[in-house]
Amino acid sequence: MKDYVKDFLHFLLVEKGLSDNTISAYRRDLIHYTDYMEKVEQVAPELIQRIHILHFLEQLKEQGKSPKTIARHISTIRSFHHFLIQDRICTHDPTNHIETPKSGRTLPKVLNMEETEALLAAPDVSNPLGLRDKAMLELMYASGLRVSELTSLNKEDVHLTMGFVRCTGKGDKERIIPAGRHALEAIEHYLQTGRPKLVSKKRNDHALFLNHYGQRLTRQGFWKIIKALAKKATIEKELTPHTIRHSFATHLLENGADLRAVQEMLGHADISTTQIYTHVTKTRLKDVYSQFHPRA
Repeated sequence: MKDYVKDFLHFLLVEKGLSDNTISAYRRDLIHYTDYMEKVEQVAPELIQRIHILHFLEQLKEQGKSPKTIARHISTIRSFHHFLIQDRICTHDPTNHIETPKSGRTLPKVLNMEETEALLAAPDVSNPLGLRDKAMLELMYASGLRVSELTSLNKEDVHLTMGFVRCTGKGDKERIIPAGRHALEAIEHYLQTGRPKLVSKKRNDHALFLNHYGQRLTRQGFWKIIKALAKKATIEKELTPHTIRHSFATHLLENGADLRAVQEMLGHADISTTQIYTHVTKTRLKDVYSQFHPRA
């Protein structure tokens, strides 16, 4: 079964053009699924029936997995079996009539302006790493980049004079995003004063953001940085790189930005994905109303 999974992941990479992160998520779910089928149900892929998949999903429920996680597993399993049919390994689809559990859509967590300013002010700009952190945070908040897009940037992707950033998002789609004055100034300062001190003589790396070894900063590295800076800024909310992206979109809409423009900047294929931020702004307006209106 491992060979089928390997072929499927190769198909997602080559034919579908999915990102490494998305493929990794598929791999994790399929390893879990195929291990169960081999060790518990003891069936080959072409013999898997609907009842076997229902047993697997029941096990996920018993393990306390959320409806969202179970829905993701179902989507992965369905795609996998469609691939097996396409490759003529199976003749039937055991995922037919398996319902995806409904899960209430949770609103993304965002920072308010006071928290945002505190986070942006947290890096110590007296050293190269602090200049880098300042540039990264300013750029992320100014552009709404995903963390993988941020860490994948090269020096030539930032156009300081034109005031925009070029990035490659999901599905290898390229987009141009404007960057504000504060972000551009922070990047310029980092490029002039910080990055030259981080560059390794052994490497000719075009990466924009480098770690202390002179290598491209990783997603995991950025996570550690943002956790430390959130603590320094005394932000009590759970803060992830995506929180900054959520805050970027929400603050734009709160200040009257067009939904289509925000969709394009975020790189969302479907505007319904962007519309979740309109619900966030409505919720925040309700909170303000409840707090300040004398008859709320």
